[in-house]
Order: sequence, then structure tokens, then C-alpha cells
Amino acid sequence: MDFQQGLITTIHEYGVTSDLIKELNKRLKKRSTSILIPCLYEEFERPALKDIKEVLKSLTSLNELVIALSAKTIEQVREATSFFNSMPFPVHIQWTNSPYVINLLKNQEKNGLELLVTPGKGWAVWQGIGVATRKSEVVALFDADIRTFSPLYPSRMILPLLDESYGISYVKAFYSRLSLETNQLQGRATRLFVGPLLASLEQLVGKGPFLQYLQSFRYPLAGEFAFTKDLAMNLRIPCDWGLEIGLLSEVYRNVRTSKIAQVDLGLFDHKHKNIGDSSKEGLQKMCTEILSSILRGLMEHQAETLTSTKLATLEVLYKRVGEDRVKQFGLDSAVNQLPYDRHEEELSVQKFAKLLRPATENYLAFPTTQQLPSWSRVLSCENKLQEDLAFAGSKDIKTTEKLVN
Repeated sequence: MDFQQGLITTIHEYGVTSDLIKELNKRLKKRSTSILIPCLYEEFERPALKDIKEVLKSLTSLNELVIALSAKTIEQVREATSFFNSMPFPVHIQWTNSPYVINLLKNQEKNGLELLVTPGKGWAVWQGIGVATRKSEVVALFDADIRTFSPLYPSRMILPLLDESYGISYVKAFYSRLSLETNQLQGRATRLFVGPLLASLEQLVGKGPFLQYLQSFRYPLAGEFAFTKDLAMNLRIPCDWGLEIGLLSEVYRNVRTSKIAQVDLGLFDHKHKNIGDSSKEGLQKMCTEILSSILRGLMEHQAETLTSTKLATLEVLYKRVGEDRVKQFGLDSAVNQLPYDRHEEELSVQKFAKLLRPATENYLAFPTTQQLPSWSRVLSCENKLQEDLAFAGSKDIKTTEKLVN
């Protein structure tokens, strides 16, 4: 790894640190911290979450673990609760789609708040932030499907926020996405879509501040991040696959870049998505929504809008840059003796290129998107909603069971 710095402070992995967990536990005693894991029940049937649990057991000074759980039955909630019984810190299972939660959030329509959205990671993150910030000054978020989770991950993500003298408010992960089975490069949405797209947009509209900001992140689609309570309470949460880019846009809106850091977590692997057969499936659907999020950020922060002429140029630029990146990743893979399917990568670029025009035209026709309001706004309407939500999401199982039946 290099040691270069840029607009965003970069914390490299030099491979010389030791006993980070001991240092983390020591500092956790001085600043209350929660870990938030948005989770489908299906993850309890896979090995990744078991490995994550074993690593987290070593965080004896953690203030709370919040599991934002989407479950279909009371039995699944009960099993999730039992799964985390042995942890050395409090665990809050937030049943995000429980009858109590649905009823509570629907009732907020009286205040003009639209809090019932399509269930997904964004909704789970929003609920988890509300629950975690009741008791903690720092919140770190990890997905439940990380297959390479190690003590390095929570330590390096959380430590920058525990030393307040550096003034960091937001930490974003970056890593090398490699398949554990084949060592093949993963992360196509980042490598072959977002990277070439941002480079193409820079050529098209110039080096504006927001584009420069996005390009400063080594892995802008990383789903692992951590933030202080002050920042978390003021973030509007996107509800689609544009969550990660949308959150970067919200962070840009709320804090100076000097208060942001990105952290190298080394090797990383989790579930992979298929590219899909249409713009409504797999990575194509994901990239369609990511494009909308990027275009929205350009409007909000640079007042830039793509015209039909610019769109045609973008299509040409993206395809050229994408093909250049394929060659670069091919060489990188070859020297590192990683398997690389250049033809398949080229096909991915072609499919992504075909998304640009219809996705952009659809965005320009409907430029607004559904975002969950920040918790600071919600509490200005209903100052007890955090506590009410936490109670509703973990209410007595027997009582809940009566409601379901």
C-alpha cells in the first residue's frame, strides 16, 4: 500500500500494528459506541454472521450491538435473540418490520412524516441509527454477509472516531474485493461502472467540488462506515441502491472534508450479485439507481444537469474509459496471478453503457427520490420517537405474538 494523502484523509494498512482489540477496548470505555448490523433473517443460516459474532465477542467494552432485523415470524426473532445471548455487552434486536413498528411509523403520518418505505437496507439503517444513537456517541455499521470479517475491521473503523482531537466525524471503508474461492477481482459496480462514470463526468462537466470529493474515495460503494451521533442525527437516508452514494452526498452536505477519513480494511469478500438480464435485475438495477444518486448529487452540490447533447457525449466517454479500465484490471490481475475474464468484463461495460441514456432520461423526468428524514427533523415533531421505536422493535415476544395472530 502507498502512503499518499489527498482531499480525504486516508488511513493505510501498513501491516505493523498489533493487538488493536486491546487498544480499542481501552478507548471504548471513554466514548460510548454501538455497532449496527442491518440484517435479513436468512443471514442467520449462513456462516458469515457466525464468524462476525465470534469477532465481536472480543469487544468487551462495546456499549451496544444493534441488529436491525427483517424477519417474517416471531420464531425467527426469537432465534435471532438466542443467537446473540452469549455476547459480553447489551444486544438490541430491532425487528424492523414488526406489527408494532409498522403501526408506530404509520401513525407519524399525522405529523406529515413518511416513514413507511419499501423495506430494504436504507430503512433498516434509518431505524438502526435511531435506536443506536439513544445510548451511544459513535455508531459503526457493518453488513451481515462479510465473509472475511476480522478484528481489524471494527478496530480500524472505530478508532479514528474515538480520539476526538482529530475531529473526525465520518469514516468510510475501502478494501480489495477478491473472491475467497478463486482470488478473482470482484466489485464490478465500483470498478467498471462508478469509477469510469465519475471519470467521464469529470471530462464532461469539469473538476467540480462534488465530483472531486466522490473521486477521492477509494471505494465509494463500500457499505461499511462509522459516524458520530451529531452527524448521524442529521443524515437523510436514501431508500434504494443509491444508499452509499446518497450517504456520501449527505455527509458532504453536513461536514467539512477535513472531518472525513477512509480506512483500508485489506482483503474483503461478501455475497456477489449477478449482473442481471435487464435494468430491473441484479447489478444493472443497482447501477441504475446509483446513477440517479450521482446525478442528484451533481444537481444539489454543483448545479449541473445533463442535457441531451451531454448525455450523448457521456455515453461515448464512459464506454471508452470503461474499456480502458478493463485493460488496466487485466494487467493488474496478470501480474498478481489472479484469474481474469476480459471478455466478461467487456460485456459488463457494454451492458452498463446501455443503462446510461434510459436511466438518465428517467431521472430527469423524476428527479426527486424518496429519502427518510433525518432523525433531528423527526424528533422535532415527536421527541420520544427514538425510545418508542426501540420499544416497538423489541417488544415482549408473547405480546407481539398475540398481535400477529
